[in-house]
Amino acid sequence: MQLLPGFRDLFPDDCARRNYILSRWRETALRYGFVEYDGPVLESTELYRKKSGGEIVGQLFDFKDKGEREVAMRPEMTPTLARMVIARERDFRKPLKWFSVSQFFRYEKQQRGRLREFYQLNCDIIGEASLAADAEIVALVIDALRAFGFTAHDFVVRISDRDAWLSFLQAKGVDAGGGQFLQIIDKLERETEEATARKLGEFGLNLGEVREFIAEPGVHFERFNQLAADLDARGMAGFYRLDPTIVRGLAYYTGLVFEVFDRKGKLRALAGGGRYDNLLRDMSDGAVNLPALGFGMGDVVLGELIADTPAAVEKWERWRQSAAEIYVVIAKEDRRSDAIRAVQEMRENGLRVDYPLAPAKVGKQFQNAEQLGARFAVLFGDEWPAVKIKTLATRQETTLPREELLGRIQRLAP
Repeated sequence: MQLLPGFRDLFPDDCARRNYILSRWRETALRYGFVEYDGPVLESTELYRKKSGGEIVGQLFDFKDKGEREVAMRPEMTPTLARMVIARERDFRKPLKWFSVSQFFRYEKQQRGRLREFYQLNCDIIGEASLAADAEIVALVIDALRAFGFTAHDFVVRISDRDAWLSFLQAKGVDAGGGQFLQIIDKLERETEEATARKLGEFGLNLGEVREFIAEPGVHFERFNQLAADLDARGMAGFYRLDPTIVRGLAYYTGLVFEVFDRKGKLRALAGGGRYDNLLRDMSDGAVNLPALGFGMGDVVLGELIADTPAAVEKWERWRQSAAEIYVVIAKEDRRSDAIRAVQEMRENGLRVDYPLAPAKVGKQFQNAEQLGARFAVLFGDEWPAVKIKTLATRQETTLPREELLGRIQRLAP
């Protein structure tokens, strides 16, 4: 039996790394006053056909269910979030600050940092049009990465504004061509100048005037100057820069857009997002019209950057918990019931405790304790009715009455 391409088995060490990422995401979002939500893994395929754009639709794991409904495993969260908000937006105070840590599926070519199933942090603010909301979202994505030990030397947020490009086209008397112009800008760094010039010529534009627009961000992107002032006030100067070539691929984005990249340029985007002020209006046929913005950050490419960054690896190693803090060594089998009673007592008081399920030599039991990463061993043997606590790192031993065991262990391993 072979693992399906693009999917992964999470053995204990892999699962621990995944849980580390998810826990850091949750901690950061909660610090910003966001609340957690989730939605179904399976949605109507039509939801994505209408709102996600051709690229995402081409990557769907879609099929007909037993009720002959066309359904798809969710490739992203924004359409689900929009559907949920439309259904019950009157029940919640605005703005909504919601986040999710959920699993997603895309049938795309797997490569470094990209699989067909992944976990993603999604953070969104709904019902707030101010620039302060833009700054809050960008600050959150920065802090969501700083939580892993990354610095401004490790990643950068590249910020742009679709509205600024539309204003540029309007000033030139040019129609955006249903988003085709933005697709040219999106591929500016990946295509030859000749190919780009040819495509721009179809709009009556030349590459020089586009380059000139990109080269003067402070002139054409006034909102960026205000956004920068807010981020600098938070001490986040150096974590971001204006990059008008960022336009994002999804069809529903408006206004602010951004993507996050590693400084060395070795990996695909770590995160991306922006404003989608028209999505709720369009999905509800005008019944709900709330501005919105947010971002998504995937765990696969983030895991690659953690593995490549010594400071992030060190932080992960400090966080990683051993399988057990305490290992109970049963040196005399006639003390097994007393040992099990102590194991249960410590577990009920929040301690992580393991012990040998079958009789084993004392040396083997101490070896198991060290392999599990336990800090302390508690020996039930000849000392009874006393027990012995051994600090495995220092080999220091303390003998004490059995009834004092829990209190002493709680002080040693709070």
